[in-house]
Order: sequence, then C-alpha cells, then structure tokens
Amino acid sequence: MTNNESVRPQPSRRILRRVGAVFAGLVLIVILDTGLDVIMHATGVFPPWFWPMPTNLWLLALAYRAIDSITGSYLTARLAPDRPIAHALVLGLIGVIVTWNKGPEFGPKWYPIALVIIALPCALIGGTLGQRQRTI
Repeated sequence: MTNNESVRPQPSRRILRRVGAVFAGLVLIVILDTGLDVIMHATGVFPPWFWPMPTNLWLLALAYRAIDSITGSYLTARLAPDRPIAHALVLGLIGVIVTWNKGPEFGPKWYPIALVIIALPCALIGGTLGQRQRTI
C-alpha cells in the first residue's frame, strides 16, 4: 500500500460522506424551518395554522427560510469530503425540487416561486462560506 492509498478514503465511504453531508444540511434546514414555524405560531406572530396570513408575514417566513438555507448549505459544505460548493448546490437543487409547483398549503402563489428563486443563491452563499472556513 502506498502513502496515497492510506490517506484517500475508499470510494464507497466517500460516497457515504457526500450523501451524509447533503442529508445533514437538509435535516438542519427542516429542523430550523419547522422549529421557527412552530415558535411563530405559538407566540402569536403568525396566525393559527392554516389560517390566511398577510404578505408581510410571508416575507418574514421567506427571510428566515433564506437564513436557514444558508446555514444548512454551510453545514453541507463543511462536511463534504470534496467540492463543498457543489455539494451545497445539490442541497439547493433538492430545495427547488421539493418546493416546485406546490399548492395553496404553501401560501400565496408567489411564495413557492420565491422559495425556488432563492434556493440556489442561498446554497451558493452557504457553500462559499463553508468552503472559506475549510481553508482557514
């Protein structure tokens, strides 16, 4: 065995690390989004579940989802075995797929469209921040 082989992880282990990095970012985003939704409803900032909300509250939800997406993408980039920004963008693409063409449970028509529009830029920001931290 050469020195290079002892340092480089097995291909199957590398794949698991890649999938795990993206999965960890996804789980973090779901926990943050759901937790903040629950807090906003419980404290009365948002009306009761499934009641209509005014536009300003949808904008607030969009803002904290953007921050949560950046945070999840950052985590993904930090955990990725290589190409951290690419892993973060995969996470952003998953966000696009999950929210694409969602119905009225996602609020007014513009809201899921806005989520799709911000998904990749947020992933890029989080991925870039994560990559910078890896090089420090």
